[in-house]
Amino acid sequence: MAERLDKALVAAGLVPSRSRAHHLIENGQVTVGGVVVHKPATKVQPGQKLSITEQDQWVSRAAHKLLGALQAFGQIQPAGLRCLDAGASTGGFTQVLLSRGAEHVVAVDVGRDQLAAQVRADPRVTAVEGLNLRYVRPGELGEPFGLIVADLSFISLRLVVGALAGQAAPGADLLLMVKPQFEIGRQRLARTGVVSSPAQRREAVVGVIAAAEDAGLALRGVSRSQLPGQDGNAEFFLWLRSEPAAAISATEDRLGSVEFGG
Repeated sequence: MAERLDKALVAAGLVPSRSRAHHLIENGQVTVGGVVVHKPATKVQPGQKLSITEQDQWVSRAAHKLLGALQAFGQIQPAGLRCLDAGASTGGFTQVLLSRGAEHVVAVDVGRDQLAAQVRADPRVTAVEGLNLRYVRPGELGEPFGLIVADLSFISLRLVVGALAGQAAPGADLLLMVKPQFEIGRQRLARTGVVSSPAQRREAVVGVIAAAEDAGLALRGVSRSQLPGQDGNAEFFLWLRSEPAAAISATEDRLGSVEFGG
């Protein structure tokens, strides 16, 4: 029976997870019968030869998103900081933070057994599994963090940003990825799961910014992710800082150069 390519790669033991399979497939690193395939949902037949043409050093495609955001916001320097990775999943964000010299990363996810073995084994990583960050209390994860990054799915950041702000040290930076498909409401989401309306994308970003400001965070910048998310959804990074409300910059000024179309 034919099977999705991403599932087939996991079943064949070529990759540890479907998210890893997605990353390799979408980056043109997987061949089926010697032909490069770019869609994870491609059906493959039993017996077809599956190959990975080149291994990526990162454990997930998400790592490239954070690398792009750190390039966009060059003032954010993880080196020497105690960091929180909210929604760690397989650990792509955690891996990037470590590569940039983070002192320690607390990798939190509501799921279990997703963190890649090589990331989990790093002594600079503390894995916290089965924890819903919406309800985390200040101090519950230890000392406040100097940098917080977030890649959350199936929940609006508006419901979580206050709790994340409560984990931040004074003057800490937060780099949060906004996914419009989880912000505009299920009843407004197209059957494809893709938010294609520039107005709705902008609305999603503005809504999270408003919640962040209510939590006492200052907006420092907005940048579109260099890579799309699931099903081709556009995603956006917010650079926030834990500092007095008086330091908050005008939202309109920060959104002026952001591309919401395309």
